[in-house]
Amino acid sequence: MGFNLGDYVLVLDEDLSGTIKNITGNLISIETDDGFLLEFQSNELVKKTGKESLKTDLFSHSSINAVVSEKEQSPRKNQTKKRAKDRYEPTMEVDLHINQLVKSPRGMSNHDMLSLQLDTARRKLDFAIAKRIPKIVFIHGVGEGILKIELEYLFGRYNNVKFYDANYQKYGLGATEVYIYQNVVPN
Repeated sequence: MGFNLGDYVLVLDEDLSGTIKNITGNLISIETDDGFLLEFQSNELVKKTGKESLKTDLFSHSSINAVVSEKEQSPRKNQTKKRAKDRYEPTMEVDLHINQLVKSPRGMSNHDMLSLQLDTARRKLDFAIAKRIPKIVFIHGVGEGILKIELEYLFGRYNNVKFYDANYQKYGLGATEVYIYQNVVPN
């Protein structure tokens, strides 16, 4: 592009503009609107016809309203994606350790504790069935295995559940996962 002394130019990649004061080969000196004298290569400058509104010439290829509306559009919201591993995590956990169910087990016999744990498990299972919760994990601990055997007997009385040992990495041997079939009518 041919530049002449006195031309008003805009600097590419910077927010500068000014009037050409000196041309030496490819090197052009401009005086900015603030009065500074700066040198640029000719390929870093764009000729401007005058000092009138810069907006109209910069966006001459499209209307200003189109550019402004494009900038004002809200960005798309990212949806959180569930990892495949998380999809299979149970949606409900019930800890049947006696210290989680009562403030203090003092004064309770082993039979009372077991009855409380089984009643809690039955209530939580009925709640999950009623609320259509597909999976529930009962944390019973390892111990002597009495509670686990009683839980398996309880779960066996339901025709719409399937039960198996829960995730070993997360719970060890002390938990049972129950899957509830939603389309089967309970006993």
